[in-house]
Amino acid sequence: MTCFVCHFCGTQHADADAPPERCVICTDDRQHVEWTGQRWTTMEELASGRQARIELDGDVLGIGLNPPMPIPQRALLATTDAGNVLWDCLAVVTPEAVDALRERGGVTAIAISHPHFYTAMVEWSDALGGVPIYLHEADREWVQRSAPQIQQWSGDCLELADDATLIHCPGHFPGSTILHWRRDGRDVVLAGDSLHVAGDRQHVSFVHSVPNHIPMHPDHVEGIRRRLADLPIDDIYGFTWGLNIRGDARAALDASFDRHLHAVGRA
Repeated sequence: MTCFVCHFCGTQHADADAPPERCVICTDDRQHVEWTGQRWTTMEELASGRQARIELDGDVLGIGLNPPMPIPQRALLATTDAGNVLWDCLAVVTPEAVDALRERGGVTAIAISHPHFYTAMVEWSDALGGVPIYLHEADREWVQRSAPQIQQWSGDCLELADDATLIHCPGHFPGSTILHWRRDGRDVVLAGDSLHVAGDRQHVSFVHSVPNHIPMHPDHVEGIRRRLADLPIDDIYGFTWGLNIRGDARAALDASFDRHLHAVGRA
């Protein structure tokens, strides 16, 4: 039995004798299958020839892979009053990354923004001592490997610590989530793709699909605007290395709402 991994998005599936017929995450219209067709691999195969990338992204510890996966996932370590939270996940667990996290006090929980980061979340949890994995229940159908440590939460918010709260921002996926984190006197949002930091790093975009260039429905954008209306934000960290807005992020977000709604004819 093997836990097969989608070669493109890095999602690990449950033990099976043969790989699935398709990756439901990549065949969803938010993503796409590799142009050469669906390929399957294992975490061990992916690890060969890849190393952990462990460095600061801005001033937050990031963990990625070198070379990256086709979706260049990058996890971040949020140091909270209740312990360290690993935000988002990767397709490969490396001893170097686990050691780096342990040297910084370990991890008490994993929280994931949306299914493009589910990857090897169960393997990461096991490597970090069986810590809980917090996923919004609205994305339950995309979980491909079940485990007792997966905690499906519901509602608009989940407080992980006095200084760290998950906020449900449906739009990119039904369960898309951000982490609002108060650190060193600054209000930081770890956004994944729930708020997609634009290339100019002065705006965010609201997208149903990034690679397929499908904008988010304006009803969802207006819903996110209402949910985040009173949230103080200094910095927004996006889904991959360097894709961050550092400073004046509240103003950048407000301008981005106006820009998107104007572009789609809503404002």
